[in-house]
Amino acid sequence: MYYVYLLQSTSHLSQKYIGYTENLKQRLATHNSGNSPHTSKYIPWEITSYHAFADQSKAQAFEQYLKTGSGQAFANKRLR
Repeated sequence: MYYVYLLQSTSHLSQKYIGYTENLKQRLATHNSGNSPHTSKYIPWEITSYHAFADQSKAQAFEQYLKTGSGQAFANKRLR
C-alpha cells in the first residue's frame, strides 16, 4: 500500500506537513526523530489523517494535489 499522510506538530500547532510513504509507522518515526530536514524544527508530530492507495501513481498524484492551494483548502475543510 501507498500512503498519503497529514501531520501536525504538537509543539507548534500552526505547523502542518503533507507527505507520501510506503511505510507509515517508519515515516512518522523518522519525522519525530528529527531525521527529516523539513520537519525537524517542529517535533513532535502526530498523524491527523492518512489515506491508503493500492496504486502508487494515484497516491503521488493525491499528495501533489494536497500541496496545491485548492488541495490545502480541501484538506483543511475535509481532512483535519
